[in-house]
Order: sequence, then C-alpha cells, then structure tokens
Amino acid sequence: MLVDISDVMSAENREVTKEVLFGHDSFKSRLGEFPITKKTPITLRIANRENKRLLISGEVAMTVRIPCNRCLEDVETDIRFTVDKELTAEGAEINDGETETADYLSGTWLDTDKLVYEEILVHWPVRVLCREDCKGICKVCGMNLNRGSCDCRKTEPDPRMAAIQDVFSKFKEV
Repeated sequence: MLVDISDVMSAENREVTKEVLFGHDSFKSRLGEFPITKKTPITLRIANRENKRLLISGEVAMTVRIPCNRCLEDVETDIRFTVDKELTAEGAEINDGETETADYLSGTWLDTDKLVYEEILVHWPVRVLCREDCKGICKVCGMNLNRGSCDCRKTEPDPRMAAIQDVFSKFKEV
C-alpha cells in the first residue's frame, strides 16, 4: 500500500499517525509461500524531526501458517515485531550511524508493503515446531511419527562407516 507522506515531509516537526493493512494474503520468499491467516491493521507513526530525520514506527502482528521443521504439519505461527526506522531527509535509512538506501520510500511515497515485507524477513522464525516433543517423519516411508509408528527399519547405518562395514562383511565371508 502506498501512503502519501508529503504532509509530514513538508512541515518541520510534524507528526501523523496512519493506519495501514499489509496488502498481501501470503508471504513469499526463497523458502516458499506461506499463507497469512490473520493480520491486524498497522498503526504507523510518521514524524519529521527538524527537516533532517524522518522517523517511522509501529507494531505489526500477524499469524502465518508455516510447516513444522520436523513433521511438516502446518503450524499457525504468530509473528510480532516493532517497526522502528530512522531516515535522513533524503530518504536514506540510518542503521548504527551508517546510511543505506531505503527502497520502501520514493520521494513522498511510503510503500508500507515493502517496509513490512523487509521486516518480516528479519523477524522470520528460525525454527518452527508443532510441539516441543515432535517426533518428525520416518526417513524411509515419510510417515508422521506423531500419529503412530511405522514398520520401517529403525536403525540406519551411518554412511561414514561404510568402509568399516565393508571390512566386517569380508570377514564374515571367510
């Protein structure tokens, strides 16, 4: 969603609050596409400080369906974070004293979808589990072991031990 912030940028020490909604029903990344099942409106506070700095802040809360890392069952995962951006008057983002181009700001237009997308990438959970004691899936047949056990061979030889196993199998033949 594009938001016109010309009213803020044109007046020194001006501050406005705008309510926006993340404009996508799913989150797409290199990891795949994940449906967003619940999202709340985002209240962004946009402030112009002495015509030198532009401050953007707000709270984001959404629920995304992400597969469990072990059993691949979908898990409703809450993603919550705070947007807290500081930009120069020219639109460059300030991070720890360093500046970089903010691609979500073009002139007086703020692309809130790009801003939130970039923040989701940063706050994406490293690991999602359906439950702490998730048993995962069988490496042979792919059965979800949380639903029951399978009849597959439980112990698989370590592939790093293949050379030693060959030695033992030669001795058995003698």
